[in-house]
Amino acid sequence: MAEPVIVGVVNATPDSFSDRGDRSTAGSIRQVEQHLEDGAGIIEIGGESNVTNRPAVTPEEEIERILPVVVAAAAAGAIISVDTYKPAVAAAALESGAAIINDISGGGNLELMGVAAEAGAGVVLMHTVVEPKTQRWDEAAYPEGITAHQVRFFEERLESLAEIGIRRDQVVVDPGPDFGKTPAQTVDSLRGLPELCGLGCPVMLAVSRKDFIGAINHRRPSERAPGTFAALAFGLDCGGRLLRVHDVAGTRDFLQVWRALRGESEVDPALRIADEIRREPPRDAAGSPNPAATSPEDV
Repeated sequence: MAEPVIVGVVNATPDSFSDRGDRSTAGSIRQVEQHLEDGAGIIEIGGESNVTNRPAVTPEEEIERILPVVVAAAAAGAIISVDTYKPAVAAAALESGAAIINDISGGGNLELMGVAAEAGAGVVLMHTVVEPKTQRWDEAAYPEGITAHQVRFFEERLESLAEIGIRRDQVVVDPGPDFGKTPAQTVDSLRGLPELCGLGCPVMLAVSRKDFIGAINHRRPSERAPGTFAALAFGLDCGGRLLRVHDVAGTRDFLQVWRALRGESEVDPALRIADEIRREPPRDAAGSPNPAATSPEDV
């Protein structure tokens, strides 16, 4: 079974739905460095948010946002994916060191896919029935069942990609949580992950901070870490292996415990917890940690 790979998201855009951090070029480069330090195997850089209440940015502006970040990530030795549906942006990113194009438009733009094919790049093929930066909630959208619809969608797309020289082993499949789906449809699509894994392509779990989680537990994006880890655990057990996340360090910690409990990593019988992390230190009157107040009897 393939090892899970953490894909660290870097939003080089001022209007991300889920990220309130420093979105300047320098801030995005720092985030690349932090993601790599925290254990990301792939860095995914995006220059346009998919929020539906903002107009699309031009290819020129998107390139200006992402290119310095792509160059810095390449210099750091990162494997780079770029989240875009614009051929010019994809071409610029691939020329600057990117290796993967994550197409949120669903792989139907053959000009974009042709750019990836010419470069020999990998492709993330995301399921969607709506144009980028649009949303549609229609409970009757998938009368045959969403999993059956997605299997047919991906098979048709994989055939069209093969015709332009993109092999199946270059493609990652993403069920597209929230894209053209109600929260309930997203849940149904994730329940169908075992069938999507049967397509023979790696499956990406792009569930981090998504709306379906917030709809279930009534949490804002910044409060959706527990729901994200639950969705990742479910998806991993179904066969998903690429974890597209905002919280790389938290996902690394989650995976360490998940692997240990499944017997996929060795747990030394002599393993013990260090005293300095076994308990939280007492706090002083101002509420700050006061390690000096800890006595041997407290551990």
